[in-house]
Amino acid sequence: MRVLGINAIFHDPAAALVVDGQVVAAAEEERFSRRKHGKRPVPFSAWELPEHSAAWCLASAGIDVDSLDVVAYSFDPGLCQDAADLGLSDPWDWLRVDYARRAPQFLAAALPGLDPEKVRFVPHHIAHAASAGLAAPSAGDDTAVLVLDGRGEAASHLAGVYRDGVLARLHSQQLPHSLGLLYEDLTRHLGFTHSSDEYKVMALASYGEPKHLGLLRELVTVTPEGGFHVDRIDWNSLAKAVPAGELTEEHADLAASVQQRLEEVILDLSRWLYDASGGASTLAMAGGVALNCVANARVAAEGPYRNVWVQPAAGDSGTALGAALHVAGDLGDRSTPMTGVDLGRGWSDEELEAELRRAALPYHRPDSIAAEAARVLADNGIVAWYQGRSEYGPRALGHRSLLAHPGDPDTTRRMNAVKGREQFRPIAPMVRAERFAEIFEGVFPSRYMLFVHRVKPGWRDRIPAVTHVDGTARVQTVHADTEPLVAEMLTEFERLTGLPVVVNTSLNTAGLPMVDTPREALELFGSAPVELLALGPLAVRRGALGGGRTWDGDR
Repeated sequence: MRVLGINAIFHDPAAALVVDGQVVAAAEEERFSRRKHGKRPVPFSAWELPEHSAAWCLASAGIDVDSLDVVAYSFDPGLCQDAADLGLSDPWDWLRVDYARRAPQFLAAALPGLDPEKVRFVPHHIAHAASAGLAAPSAGDDTAVLVLDGRGEAASHLAGVYRDGVLARLHSQQLPHSLGLLYEDLTRHLGFTHSSDEYKVMALASYGEPKHLGLLRELVTVTPEGGFHVDRIDWNSLAKAVPAGELTEEHADLAASVQQRLEEVILDLSRWLYDASGGASTLAMAGGVALNCVANARVAAEGPYRNVWVQPAAGDSGTALGAALHVAGDLGDRSTPMTGVDLGRGWSDEELEAELRRAALPYHRPDSIAAEAARVLADNGIVAWYQGRSEYGPRALGHRSLLAHPGDPDTTRRMNAVKGREQFRPIAPMVRAERFAEIFEGVFPSRYMLFVHRVKPGWRDRIPAVTHVDGTARVQTVHADTEPLVAEMLTEFERLTGLPVVVNTSLNTAGLPMVDTPREALELFGSAPVELLALGPLAVRRGALGGGRTWDGDR
């Protein structure tokens, strides 16, 4: 079966193509439109579709629109209630639902040749659940699945278990109670953009103390049937709202309080689900809240499961994949577990070289681009690393990355300055899998940077750039069987420096999506203090452009 999955309703529009149960392509629309998160998360934007990513998915697989069996849309307007009945304050919510009802016609206009009758609505949380439970490495076994986000049609949570590829729903929390909306409200209160900047709040929490935890335990409670209640919170009584650039200790304390209560509630929900599922050994998680890597790590450390797996595209973009997997399963296809997130666009070596010639840039082809990058990193230069197909989801995992030296305490400031980010935000390490246990404690393997890990005391002074203020790091473990080029770079860097760790952050600057095309990589290289652009097997050096060193510490 050929199933195209579509996410469009809230934010992070995306498309994914599943053929005979195998994920063959998936990409977010932001990588094509260059609008961060694709569009604003408001009802007026619900008509906007991932037209470019959908067309690319089909073209990359050589599939015509008329040969699709189903288009799966990750929202079911038939499940919606009036916003007032749900306790929601948005007077325009009806518009979102109306646009969703018209999605088959909108899709037929966006993808000429598509029969609107082929469009099937998939409930939002079912799509989230399928993206995790059907794509997890343990998908053939009983797998508990926990979905937590801002909202779907009428709920904000789903707990269930997959058995033989079929989901048994055990509980769903109805709106207006929502852990995702709770965190969104706090994000707005702190001056950030909701449905976008929640990870900034998580980072800020590490600088505070949970001084309001007692109150939050009264206002955010777990129910006996596996759900939760969130009562109204007067944020201003806890910390006055200010612009994001004027955050104080009291704002960090508020972030720490909400973060800790969120962790406690998720842990309680996971324990309830373990019992209700009959003791499933694996927990798969999805929904925007599942991108909270601090909470994920706590569930893995303190929960009852042997394995915890989080969908790498846990946010709404992942519902495109989940909708497609769910429908494919209904039609009889057995899903193949995900083995990586390099599901987006890629270019051949010849196409990359043609782009450099078009730009009239001096470049060379070293014997090993991995060794070339390692030498620049060892000399404390920054490397723009552009290799293979782009990642699906919010994490740069060695395909569209900015790399740097972890041993220089000033690297965090330099990288945040390059990217235009707040200085309180941490940067993350990648490490060869076989060296992980020597340096870090926590979930292993951690291929997708979705858990935090403790940095062992003997290493904190050796890799200060990737050690957060609380002694943790959000680690990516690199496995030579799936990422041989990145593993080679790490091996050479360790030979030169004695450090088996490299800084890895996304290849973008503030407010922009990750670089996707070669031209975008060249534009970033030309505008940022980056020493080397590793574009496939080709190397472009800053010195060759007459610019000298990238950073002297005084600029």
